[in-house]
Amino acid sequence: MTGYGKGTVNGDDFSVSVDLKTVNNRFLDIHLRVGTELSALETSIKRRISSRLSRGRVDATVSMERTAQVAYELNRPLIAGYVSALKQMQQDFGIGGELDINVLARIPGALQPARNGIDERMIAALEQAVDLALDELEKMRQQEGEVLRNELRDRVQKIESLVPTIENAAAGLADAYRQRLQKRIAELLNRGGQVVEIDPARLAQEVAYLADRSDVSEEMVRLRSHLSQFHDALNSEAETGKMLDFLLQELNREANTTLSKSTDLAIKEAGLAIKAEVEKLREQVQNVE
Repeated sequence: MTGYGKGTVNGDDFSVSVDLKTVNNRFLDIHLRVGTELSALETSIKRRISSRLSRGRVDATVSMERTAQVAYELNRPLIAGYVSALKQMQQDFGIGGELDINVLARIPGALQPARNGIDERMIAALEQAVDLALDELEKMRQQEGEVLRNELRDRVQKIESLVPTIENAAAGLADAYRQRLQKRIAELLNRGGQVVEIDPARLAQEVAYLADRSDVSEEMVRLRSHLSQFHDALNSEAETGKMLDFLLQELNREANTTLSKSTDLAIKEAGLAIKAEVEKLREQVQNVE
C-alpha cells in the first residue's frame, strides 16, 4: 500500500531526519539509504521498520546533521599518495611547478568531518524519528485502506450476486437435457424414416448421467464459504493480506471448475464474470497487509 511519512528529531548539537515511502509489493522489501556515519545502525533501523510493516517496498532515507561547529580531519594516506604521484609525474616528464594547497584541498575525501562517534542520545533520537515517520506513514495507509476495503467489499458483493444466477440455471439443467435429448433422438429417427418408441428408463438414465456431470452444487457451496471468509477477513483488524490471496485462489478455482462442467450459456457468462471480478480483486489485494 502506498504511503509517506517523515520524522525529524532535533538534539542539542544534531538533527536526525527519516523519510519513508512505500509502494505495493507482495512481500516486505526495505531499501535503506543512510550516511556513512550511521551505516552501523542499518540492521537496527530495518528491524524497527519491519516490526511495524509486513508488506510493500519501503524506501527509507535517514540523515543526520550536526548543528555544532564541525571539526575536520585530514585523510593523510590519500593526500600522501596524491602528492607522491604528482612528484613522480614531475620527475618522469620533467614538469616544473610547485604543489598548490588549493588543488590538494579539492581532492575528493581529502578533508573529512571528524568522527566523534554516535552516542546514546543520537541513537534514541534516531529511533524516535523512525517511529514518528512510521506513525505518519501508517495514518496515511489507514486512510487509503478504508477506501480499499470498501472497493473490495463491493466487488465481493458482485460475485455474491452472480451465485444465485448459476444455481437457478443449474437447477433447470436436468429438464433442459431431457428436452434436448428427446428432440435430438426424434430428429434422428425422423431422418431415417423409422418409428421407434423411446425407452423412458433409458432416457432418464442418460439425463441423470449428463446432469451429474454438470452438477455445480458443491462448487457453489464452497464459493459461498470462501466469500463469507473473505468478508470476515475484511472486517478483521489482523494482517489478512495472505489470507485474502489464498481465498482468491480458491474462488478462481471454483469458477474454473464451474465453467468446465457446464455448457449452459447463463452459467458460462456468470462464471466468466466471477473470474473477471477475482482478477480485479487480486490486483487490489496486493495492497493489503
